[in-house]
Amino acid sequence: MNNKEFIAELAQRCGYTQEKTQNLVNILVEAMASNFDEGEAVSIPSFGTFEIKKRLERILVNPSTGKRMMVPPKLVLNFRPTPLVKEQLKKGGNS
Repeated sequence: MNNKEFIAELAQRCGYTQEKTQNLVNILVEAMASNFDEGEAVSIPSFGTFEIKKRLERILVNPSTGKRMMVPPKLVLNFRPTPLVKEQLKKGGNS
């Protein structure tokens, strides 16, 4: 599902126009991004938690040349679903 299809489905379910729905989604994404900038997690009940984790520096080996390279540490976005969502995915997404 792409953004246009997602907005159309959400607008239809909520009874708003697609333009208003797109604005609401943009506000949600901006609010989440500002929390991530501050290093805070975002928890969505019955869905899961988005959090920033620090990936430590590590050594990788290029398989074709055998050359070892140091990869610097970086911040990554991690998602941890709720047990209910995990169970639905195990069953193939249909409940």
